[in-house]
Amino acid sequence: MYLGLDEPVRECQYNQICTRNSLPMETLGHKKKKIPRRKWQVFPGRNRFYCNGRVMMARQTGVFYLTLVLIMVTSGLFFAFDCPFLASNLTPAIPVIGGVLFFFVLGMLFRASFSDPGVLPRATPDEAADLERQIGAANGPSGPGYRPPPRTREVVINGQTVKLKYCFTCKIFRPPRASHCSLCDNCVERFDHHCPWVGNCVGKRNYRFFYLFILSLSFLTVFIFAFVITHVILRSNRTGFLSALKDSPASVLEVLVCFFSVWSIVGLSGFHTYLISSNQTTNEDIKGSWSNKRAKDNYNPYSYGNILTNCCAALCGPLPPSLIDRRGFIQSDTPQPVSHSNGSSMYASTQLHTHMAAATPLLHSNSVMIGGGGTPFPGKSSLVVPCASLAPSQPSLPSMPGLSCAGDMLTLRDPDTHCHHHHFASPEETPSPSGPMPLTLPCAAHMTHGGHIHPAQLYDPASQDSLHEDSVRGLVKLSSV
Repeated sequence: MYLGLDEPVRECQYNQICTRNSLPMETLGHKKKKIPRRKWQVFPGRNRFYCNGRVMMARQTGVFYLTLVLIMVTSGLFFAFDCPFLASNLTPAIPVIGGVLFFFVLGMLFRASFSDPGVLPRATPDEAADLERQIGAANGPSGPGYRPPPRTREVVINGQTVKLKYCFTCKIFRPPRASHCSLCDNCVERFDHHCPWVGNCVGKRNYRFFYLFILSLSFLTVFIFAFVITHVILRSNRTGFLSALKDSPASVLEVLVCFFSVWSIVGLSGFHTYLISSNQTTNEDIKGSWSNKRAKDNYNPYSYGNILTNCCAALCGPLPPSLIDRRGFIQSDTPQPVSHSNGSSMYASTQLHTHMAAATPLLHSNSVMIGGGGTPFPGKSSLVVPCASLAPSQPSLPSMPGLSCAGDMLTLRDPDTHCHHHHFASPEETPSPSGPMPLTLPCAAHMTHGGHIHPAQLYDPASQDSLHEDSVRGLVKLSSV
């Protein structure tokens, strides 16, 4: 008997299937299953991530640890050697105020150092290719001596023309006020500068924390410096200057550290206060991009024209969300081929095997390669799955495109053979002469119960649609294998 194809059908015995160890395909799927990876693990920039991607810092963090040590050591010496004397002789509010400033400084430092400064995601390959086509179409055809113009675009912001530059690393046109950090290798939105003292870039999402850090550190430094001098003076009035230094030697170290650092910290705080009041960034101020005078042609289009409004916009505005989703899982849109030791490749899908095995209860417990009409193609590998044979007395199954039942196997035929029809789950699964091997699946048409085929079971459209849907779902879910 024939199924309308070119190969005969053989009779075979029916045995109960063992769903656990029947096929090597299921075992292969379990071996190749990988744990989902998060996006921070494949992040292209030069950053370090800690706590499963929750903490994001620059790669050069040595100066950050120096900053942390200086703050903690100086404050620790002050609380240990100066605060007891000042609390008993002046007021107990001194250590309380010092403690509040100390914890506020550390909180702002950690928030500025460990957060995303506003990194812009890089373009995907499809987005980059589409952008290249747009640029090529805008520039026109190129001749032998043609030199392409610079890759810039122009936008108008509050009446001021602003140029958007193209980033050749991130493959995007940078938004206004964004710039590429050469140390972190990222485009940062509203880029201010890269600060080694906090170990991170300073941008749109962490600028307010950076400013509050240096401002509170200025108050803490002045506070410690002033009260250490007060401590030394009070002791000198009682026991003399040399005796005061002997009784509290840590005060000398505190005075030296505070004296040499207070000028730079206070000066930096004043400079950023000026930038906030005029709504500028360090990058724009160094380049001289804008003028503070509204009458000039290069006036600042981002300024609100009021100092208080500019400060509120920088410090009290809503915090934008992170755009890189560094803790999100990597999603694969296409199935990934699994490489075997024999050099061939196949799409290993545990879900496909599970659905097909559940829909075919009567299969041989072991895979069998049948000769004759089912001989494998030369130079190809074959994956065979036994199936039950159709009884000669039963009506034939309507021909399914691209499927042939050779003996005990249902085979998806290779396009370079004499098969005249092809049917695959999706265009991506269509094999090529040099591509994956033909895939042999259990023949759903041969499913029987007790050796007899029921006409409704022979070709039930509902069951066939359900089986096809399960098979497609199994192939699509290969990204998790």
